[in-house]
Amino acid sequence: MNPIRIDQRLIGGGQPCFLVAEIGINHNGDIELAKKTIDAAVHAGADAVKFQNYRTEDFISDKSLAYEYISQGKTVVESQYEMFKRCELTTEALRELKAYCDGRFISFHSTPTSKAGIRDLVEIGVPVLKNGSDYLTHLPLIRQMGQTGLPTVLSTGMATLAEIDDALRTFYQTGNNQLILLHCTSSYPTLPDDVHLRKIPTLLAVFGCLVGFSDHTEGTTGAVVAVTLGACWIEKHFTLDKNLPGPDHHFSSDPDEFRDLVTAVRKTEKYLGNSRIEPTSSEIQSRHNYRLSCVAAHSLPAGHLLTQDDIVFQRPGTGIPPAHLYLLVGRTLKYALPANKVIKLSNLN
Repeated sequence: MNPIRIDQRLIGGGQPCFLVAEIGINHNGDIELAKKTIDAAVHAGADAVKFQNYRTEDFISDKSLAYEYISQGKTVVESQYEMFKRCELTTEALRELKAYCDGRFISFHSTPTSKAGIRDLVEIGVPVLKNGSDYLTHLPLIRQMGQTGLPTVLSTGMATLAEIDDALRTFYQTGNNQLILLHCTSSYPTLPDDVHLRKIPTLLAVFGCLVGFSDHTEGTTGAVVAVTLGACWIEKHFTLDKNLPGPDHHFSSDPDEFRDLVTAVRKTEKYLGNSRIEPTSSEIQSRHNYRLSCVAAHSLPAGHLLTQDDIVFQRPGTGIPPAHLYLLVGRTLKYALPANKVIKLSNLN
């Protein structure tokens, strides 16, 4: 799997995991709140922020469809249409937020819901597109994303293996191979026994593309485990304050939690290291200190013919290792050796 470049970062291929603060609709339709949230994501260590540049009419026309959610500790029931409409971003707002991110040196991308939305993102110069789990079966939109030539991220919440396969085939048919799949569970928040992070190595094995994790769990454990299983991209809902009004704030990570996630993931990456089986740099000295050498079991005179009884194995490991005892037995000494002296080949005739 070749790495994919997003702005100045390479994704995959042993590179550090790409960490996305999904602001989504947590700006509540307020551009100034969106900018403050971007600032908080920068300070928390995010590599990127993600928004949603949907048009409500693209996916909801029935204004009677209700949505129930927790906001500021209370259960709220309202029209889905009204809720989403309130948080729409205009093309001008999208351009303003992209420019703001550029000035803060953080990557910006978004989730569109139409060809026009894709066009807006291409025109403002996003480095990557994101397709949401609800749109995984919208194959015409996935085809249009592929045709841009941009790297694209597909979330797989609620999906069957066949649906994922259809989406990938559609994308690859455009000639674009810059694809990242995100394992995802579309419940908010996701309970631990509904996360199923073992799907990550399955997706890697079945589809042979880069795989990440859209994390709807609480805390940092899910992200850390996902990284150990091969995730190269972590996306997590992000809010300036969990107590802000709106459907997503209460389960989103706040700046302190996201900073903890960044710290935990970066420490995990250090623990994972690489897969080469060889002594680490810190173990080179340990080999000298802790390994065993062939040592004189007692005082040995010059000209003595070494037998196995003349040799014991002791620290330090600066001499001939026990595995090479055969190099010594049957040889004669050039010089006398005191007891407990490391035997070297230079001591032998």
